[in-house]
Amino acid sequence: MVWQQIYDPFNNPVISTLMAAVPVVVMLASLAFFHVKAHLAALLALTSALVIAIFAFGMPANMAGSAALYGAANGLLPIGWIVLNIIFLHRLTTENGSFKVLQDSLARITDDRRLQLLLIAFCFGAFFEGAAGFGTPVAVTGAILIGLGFSPLAASGLALIANTAPVAFGALGTPIITLAKVTGLDEMELSMMVGRQLPFFSLIVPFWLIWAFAGWRKMLEIWPPILVAGVSFAVPQFLVSNYHGPMLVDVIAALISMACLTLFLKVWKPATVHTSAALTGRVDNSKIDDEHASKPQPTAAFASDSKNAVMRAWMPWIILTVFVFAWGTQGFKNMFDTRPAIDPATHSAKLDPQGKPLLEANPVFAPILTFSTIHQQIEKVPPVVPAPKTEDAIYKFTWFTATGSGILLAAIVGGLLMGYSIPQLIHQYLRTLWVVRYSLITITAMLALGFLTRYSGLDATMGLAFAATGIFYPMFGTLLGWLGVALTGSDTASNVLFGGLQRVTSEQLGLNPVLMAAANSSGGVMGKMVDAQSIVVASTATRWYGHEGEILRYVFFHSIVLAILVGGLVTLQAYVAPFSHMVVGGH
Repeated sequence: MVWQQIYDPFNNPVISTLMAAVPVVVMLASLAFFHVKAHLAALLALTSALVIAIFAFGMPANMAGSAALYGAANGLLPIGWIVLNIIFLHRLTTENGSFKVLQDSLARITDDRRLQLLLIAFCFGAFFEGAAGFGTPVAVTGAILIGLGFSPLAASGLALIANTAPVAFGALGTPIITLAKVTGLDEMELSMMVGRQLPFFSLIVPFWLIWAFAGWRKMLEIWPPILVAGVSFAVPQFLVSNYHGPMLVDVIAALISMACLTLFLKVWKPATVHTSAALTGRVDNSKIDDEHASKPQPTAAFASDSKNAVMRAWMPWIILTVFVFAWGTQGFKNMFDTRPAIDPATHSAKLDPQGKPLLEANPVFAPILTFSTIHQQIEKVPPVVPAPKTEDAIYKFTWFTATGSGILLAAIVGGLLMGYSIPQLIHQYLRTLWVVRYSLITITAMLALGFLTRYSGLDATMGLAFAATGIFYPMFGTLLGWLGVALTGSDTASNVLFGGLQRVTSEQLGLNPVLMAAANSSGGVMGKMVDAQSIVVASTATRWYGHEGEILRYVFFHSIVLAILVGGLVTLQAYVAPFSHMVVGGH
């Protein structure tokens, strides 16, 4: 029996909207005000969503449970599978010391603090945002900057500012992949749209970073390498996001940017070398809060001519790039996920009207699980959609062609080449599974929450309310993404919470839903520098414990101004040519 969604169960739009917002409020309040662990906050939000969906919005309990399970399945594969295996590879490189070699090789390229900041905080940080995400880049670059002699406030704040433009494509595209799952929008179109927003800021952020560190005049002194870093990141970011997909955007863009900047610095030198590691224009009395306060950490554990060591250190990440690129191609997916459809009567291949063989899912590599309790049993109705429309609930278990499987194989190959034995790899994998157990619970619960709000109509109820912002919604919706990341600490989590709302609201206002869903992610990246999780990671990495408030005060201005600039771009893309011609899909 088909169940129709109800958007105003209390016959009072205000009360119905407040009830629909309860799970979001529970999630945000648990994290931001009560400091509940992320996995517990996600489970609390999911529990509240089940209660609201069943008892307030009249969703049958078996449908609510099935929707949550459907979301949990999508949380584990592909998203949790990506996170588990990329952290596994990262741990392998950390345990054998190759990760330290990468740090040292970058630190030796230049003595100029501004250029070190470009290479490490922007380029190298973007690489690890793309490869691992989830706090890794801030932890890594903050620690390196401290080792080079930067003050704790400078190292923390600048690492946070630099880690913005890459965030939407972090952890091999996890935020975009998740956004596509919870909104039902096309993953490639979302990747393309975000790839037509963030490259503008990939050009701006390097200049902004050096200005924040050394001031306007010192920034202008090195504008050529800043421009090289920004352009060589922004152009690949656009090309990969628009022509390959979200998985490798940051990894490829960061590698190209690092290579271009390094080569450029071989032929270009600043007129004056800036050796001060202090923030210009402000009193910076921050000191490392331990016994090593007076001594910067060593940064050259390997001989300067040890090129082979550097190549070996980069080798696992190059292997990762090759594997993930292959796994991301449609031809590779078609090879394993599909097979020719056979007519059971004639035992011959089925053909389309053009005479080409029809394809069907391969039951070995891509078995299909239909959640029959909700598949085409839930109906969206006006005014959310022009005419009643049933929702599909088909889960494709693409276990081999999932991005996480490519990462796992890359980690195994890289681990063997690094000298790990099979038993050691198994041991490290089990340790990694234990380390990320709470992250996997969080991801599973978050996706269960996102799918439940979508299938129960809670996101539609909130979307109808937000439609009241009218022509100002492009700016408002962008800042909503900023708020989501600022409070949850995750672009992925913000996309889960507000992705469905962005789609419903934009459709009510006649805006392109792909534009506004992408704006949620693009606006969210600027909230990354002020979220509590990132600030705690930064203070820990720089050993400046207990000074989170000072870090927040330093980065807040940068965060909110950049978020407003993203909102301005989205508004132009919504209404003003030629920017509006950049918008894709969603019609």
